[in-house]
Amino acid sequence: MTHRQRRFGAGRSVLSLLVALGTLVGAALVGAAPAGAAAEWTQLATGLQYRQFDIYATAGKTHAHVLSVDLRDPRVRVELLYPGAVAARATVSGLATAQGAVAGVNGDFFNITETQHPGVQATGASVGPAIAQGRVLKAAVPDGQRFGPVLPPGTSTTDVFGVGTDRRARLGDLTLDGSVLTPEGRLPLGGLNQYALPVGSVGAYTSDWGSMSRGRATCGTDTDRAAPCSTDTHEVTVRGGRVVATADTPGGGPVPAGTTVLVGREAGAQQLRKLSVGSAVTVQHRLVAASASIPYRFALGGYPVLDDGLLLPGLDDTVSAVRTAVGIADGGRRLYLLALDGAVAYRTGLTISEVADTMRTLGSVDAFSLDGGGSTTMAARMPGTSSVAAVNHPAGGVERPVPNGIGVFAGT
Repeated sequence: MTHRQRRFGAGRSVLSLLVALGTLVGAALVGAAPAGAAAEWTQLATGLQYRQFDIYATAGKTHAHVLSVDLRDPRVRVELLYPGAVAARATVSGLATAQGAVAGVNGDFFNITETQHPGVQATGASVGPAIAQGRVLKAAVPDGQRFGPVLPPGTSTTDVFGVGTDRRARLGDLTLDGSVLTPEGRLPLGGLNQYALPVGSVGAYTSDWGSMSRGRATCGTDTDRAAPCSTDTHEVTVRGGRVVATADTPGGGPVPAGTTVLVGREAGAQQLRKLSVGSAVTVQHRLVAASASIPYRFALGGYPVLDDGLLLPGLDDTVSAVRTAVGIADGGRRLYLLALDGAVAYRTGLTISEVADTMRTLGSVDAFSLDGGGSTTMAARMPGTSSVAAVNHPAGGVERPVPNGIGVFAGT
């Protein structure tokens, strides 16, 4: 039994989906095979193939787009697509173009709206941990502060999909291990570049955060993201190991390189108020994997749906939607990236359990659900074209800007 099986318990199977490899009649989709013909893999680059097909599911017929990524090829790699800051967004095609990727899909769920907190601006920052090219960008928000569907039993915002320095893909979880050493003693660090901090904690913000306000971090609670913003807050700016500024409320604007801004709420704010300009402060942080000894080179958040060939127990089998997912096969050497089509004719989509079953049908042993709905996008540079563009129809009619994604980089 695998580590993840011990964590989640035995999975359960659902009715296998009928995957029809013909294309829909009249669908204006890139690279479609002739009506009635079997869908063939289209070679996009070395180690990277694409195809599309119909799925007949509970809510009706939907349409899937799939990328097959061969990580055994040394010319192929997978990296985090992101716009250079945690609290920023861009389209998948724009991110892929800017970073030189051949293809990609959208990534984690994110802080998309703040209707419950008047005057507070949504940050656009993602829910879960993020690592780019081996550098830790952020940690996970509390479970009750996440955006997206209800998490399956046994999962949390710390769950990640990623690729290790050994070039093998895997599922895991990453938790924050950090501290703030002050003249008054050592404080635990409750957050790193997060749009929401645990109640009573201190969070650190670096230049990776971006220029968005840090005020959202003190709104909501660990169990209710709509709860009012805290009125007990404090902020301390640290540079060169010393406090250089303090404020009663979280601020905004870029954090300069070599600078860390500490934001405290409730008990955390009370601890930070003990510091004054000139106080010595040392901030340390890292993300720790529960079971893997090989570091992640790239990782992002979401939640697992398939573990060692078994569907996780408790997956929703009633709500159908347009969705994005990633599957792992061949001992972590092959990926399947799935994005459903958001065109009106296919928008009924799949349930989460059907997504897991689809990924298993494709050959995945493990699978991970990513953000869906209007965020679901697959972009690629198709043969005969010179630019990366969406190959599915985003549900909103245009690509939605997202905080991150999975980018595939490959030789020709």
